[in-house]
Amino acid sequence: MSIIVDNVSKSFGSFQALKDIHLEVKPNTLVALLGPSGSGKSTLLRTIAGLENPDQGRIVINGKDTTGVDIRKRNIGFVFQHYALFKHLTIRENIAFGLRIRKSSEAHIKERVTELLNLIQLEGLGNRYPSQLSGGQRQRVALARALAVQPEVLLLDEPFGALDAKVRKELRAWLRRLHDDVHITSVFVTHDQEEAMEVADEIVVMSNGKIEQIGSPAEIYDNPASPFVIKFIGEVNILPSHAPLFTNNNHFGEEIFVRPHELDILLEDDGNSSRAVVKRIIHLGWEIQAELAVDSWELTAHLTREKFDRLQLRHNQTVYIKPSRVKSFREDSVAV
Repeated sequence: MSIIVDNVSKSFGSFQALKDIHLEVKPNTLVALLGPSGSGKSTLLRTIAGLENPDQGRIVINGKDTTGVDIRKRNIGFVFQHYALFKHLTIRENIAFGLRIRKSSEAHIKERVTELLNLIQLEGLGNRYPSQLSGGQRQRVALARALAVQPEVLLLDEPFGALDAKVRKELRAWLRRLHDDVHITSVFVTHDQEEAMEVADEIVVMSNGKIEQIGSPAEIYDNPASPFVIKFIGEVNILPSHAPLFTNNNHFGEEIFVRPHELDILLEDDGNSSRAVVKRIIHLGWEIQAELAVDSWELTAHLTREKFDRLQLRHNQTVYIKPSRVKSFREDSVAV
């Protein structure tokens, strides 16, 4: 089922949360709304769900204009950050809740709940209560409850935000596998760029109520459309264009952006590099982070363990650096 957000705007008093948003979500895709707090991503999700009404524009789901349609008639599954499970109901009863509201037969309810318990890998725990489950298990139950009524669209608002880092990572992989199994059009809100990159087919980067860029994780990372996107997605070194590292380059804009893994470290000047001093070496397990000083500027470089072992870097060592790739933007935010 497709979703079209057609030039939607939404204000709360004098604050404009959404500004002329246009977005098309393709059928059976998993799309992330990514941005910092206050960017409008949760407001956009709630507007798609019908929890908020737009001041202008339309929400079209599966070819039908649902703007103003009661949320109970939109056939949407919604998963909240804090589970919102009924504490006095068992896991089976929680999953069955929506089906009972729709007056499904007891035979259908039993069959559907059993199917979903298997899908979320909680077979045998159906008679427990939410308080008897871990946070990750409770969030899986919340997802199962949303899927029970076979919605056309699944919406998730920071679904893993209340969980610790290890459980979040496990559930991200699980959500991706679940989506590939059930093939439902899904939109989820997150401020975690790693989460969006790992899970989503497509990422919608938002800032100040507007969409900055839409694209696959690779497109967003490798070809950011604006300074905001390159600063928000992944680590990046930011230097003025007159810094020594770029004196031989003709760039537009006042700032130059270099990803840490695109900064090469040499032991000798090759005639096209800049002198730097190693200020700190950080072992991150699978890679090494080197913090460098170039005149009055500080940069970060990421090296593989193999390259670090070959260079034998040490504190206060003089090295030479050059970027393998740089990014800059004209004033109209066109990448160059």
